Amino acid sequence: MAPDDFEILSGIRNIQTIAAGQGVKIVRRLRRKYGAGRWRKMKGVALVREYNGVTYEAEIHWFEAHGIGKRDCKIKRRLA
Repeated sequence: MAPDDFEILSGIRNIQTIAAGQGVKIVRRLRRKYGAGRWRKMKGVALVREYNGVTYEAEIHWFEAHGIGKRDCKIKRRLA
């Protein structure tokens, strides 16, 4: 599934940091594409709707940096 094939309908909850700084494996690509910052890989749970109208709870992962915001959000697994 492509990253833009879904919409987040609810607030993201149970947010956790998976990796930060140099622990983020693609930090060089993120800096090149979006700019310098303290990049963190995050995960959380939210209600999402796919492009075909199917709605469900899912674990989502994304990258974020202060002043840049959330980038490259993707569904990791379906929960309900």
